[in-house]
Amino acid sequence: MGEARRITAAALIIGNEILSGRTHDVNLKYLGVELNKLGIQIREARVVPDIENEIIEAVNHCRSKFDYVFTTGGIGPTHDDITADCVAKAFGQKLIHHPVAEKMLRERIIKMGNEVTEARLRMARTPEFAELLINEVSGAPGFKVENVFVMAGIPRVMQAMFGAAVPFLERGVTMISNTIGSYVAEGTIATQLSLLQDDYPDLDIGSYPFYFDGRPGSNFVLRGPEQDRILEASERLYNLIISLGGKPVEGGVEVPTTKTD
Repeated sequence: MGEARRITAAALIIGNEILSGRTHDVNLKYLGVELNKLGIQIREARVVPDIENEIIEAVNHCRSKFDYVFTTGGIGPTHDDITADCVAKAFGQKLIHHPVAEKMLRERIIKMGNEVTEARLRMARTPEFAELLINEVSGAPGFKVENVFVMAGIPRVMQAMFGAAVPFLERGVTMISNTIGSYVAEGTIATQLSLLQDDYPDLDIGSYPFYFDGRPGSNFVLRGPEQDRILEASERLYNLIISLGGKPVEGGVEVPTTKTD
């Protein structure tokens, strides 16, 4: 059995409501966390408007560059839900009413005492050769075409669709992380931190600055596939912080999140 490889993904968050600020996206964080558990790293994320050519371009760019693409939003019953249309065009496939999806939707709609309308049946549209991502939350399925997974924008529904997508995904190497924080300003540590990164090209060393309790500081996150390398680089960072007059904080400095309405 071969060693696990690094597997990459892109996330396309589709919808004008995200760009306008009307809707706060939470799907990207969920995808990042859950995919990381499977050894799949999101390497690119885009918020794309409900414009056909921009969605098609984004899908085609990302599906050729990454192992997987996950889209959220734009598969509902209204006129501006055009993701299925765009994915079909990106793959050069006909857009159809998937017979299994339509049967499921009709049964669900009738069971709920609602009228079967053409608008509701829009949610059964998929590219011709798509495979369904069944979800028990709304009844309307998502779908996949090759390496592109198309899911709803409503978080609870998206999560159910993602659960249906998991069996299709290859597991990659799981990334391990360690966080060290300190009240050392980024400008003070930047040069030495860059040299540390150069010495560990197999790791991602990120600096996340904050200003708290009247003082600047940073939390440093080291990520990589090998525990020994993480520990070795962490020890060097720990000593570096001390040499700059700081006090290292294992796990990072907890900074309260600023709430916005």
